[in-house]
Amino acid sequence: MSKDPRGKNVSLRDLPPSERPQERLENLGSKALSDRELLAMILRSGTARYDVLSLADILISQAGSLAGLVRWDALEFRKIPGIGKVKALQLSALVEVAKRISQGNRLEAIFFDEPQMVWNLLYPESLVESVEKVWVLCLDRKNKLLRLENITTGTATGSLVHPREVFKPAIRWGATAIILAHNHPSGDPTPSSSDLKVTQKISEAARFLDIDFHDHVIIGEPNNCPTGIGYYSFADSGVI
Repeated sequence: MSKDPRGKNVSLRDLPPSERPQERLENLGSKALSDRELLAMILRSGTARYDVLSLADILISQAGSLAGLVRWDALEFRKIPGIGKVKALQLSALVEVAKRISQGNRLEAIFFDEPQMVWNLLYPESLVESVEKVWVLCLDRKNKLLRLENITTGTATGSLVHPREVFKPAIRWGATAIILAHNHPSGDPTPSSSDLKVTQKISEAARFLDIDFHDHVIIGEPNNCPTGIGYYSFADSGVI
């Protein structure tokens, strides 16, 4: 394995050939590889200072976990000694591919008839965000998702949204209804006074445009949610 008997990570040069990532991948399959080994296979090579396993260890340590790397862009990867422009761009592209695959799997044939469905869709993405993002879910008459669009990205304290930004994708995709959603980076989905004002403004605009405004869902985390469910629904609360 890639750890000594004390559980300490060892370098590539200390491993017998049969225990190196490529050989383990070939003989045992990808599921048998550890996080550092999988990342090492993607990196392919190390640097003059670090072998590929050591470089994988540094990346995982800096990101906090393998999953933490989904928060990184090319600039973050460039901060790691030995990772140049091309490798950083390759890694950032791989991260984006992973995000899109994950999102695509969640979007297939989903009907949004309750806020829990919205939370299920957006919670994984909100976990990697340190700022507020606002999404619009464009729906058909049967509440099937036509299009999910991120319309604004704000600061760590809030994001402003205007009705024209909300309804532009709905009109473009011929939606008959929308659901508005945004995350609270704090994990507490309790609405602010600004959230309430925005919801009321969108509700008024929806009536004018004859587009149903089903809900506004604030995405949080169950551990930081007063109700423990991880989200706040303006529809369930009777505001819409």
